[in-house]
Amino acid sequence: MARDHGEGIGRSNGCRRCGRKRGMIRRHGLRLCRQCFRDIAPEIGFKKYS
Repeated sequence: MARDHGEGIGRSNGCRRCGRKRGMIRRHGLRLCRQCFRDIAPEIGFKKYS
């Protein structure tokens, strides 16, 4: 049986900043892990409410 069926599904690429594959935020093309997102969120225009 071919093993290439699910190749493109899952954690194929990690955070563009540190390479971590867990806790990814891929929405809006960010491709950052949550830790890196917290570090640079104010610089890219996100605001923390409450």
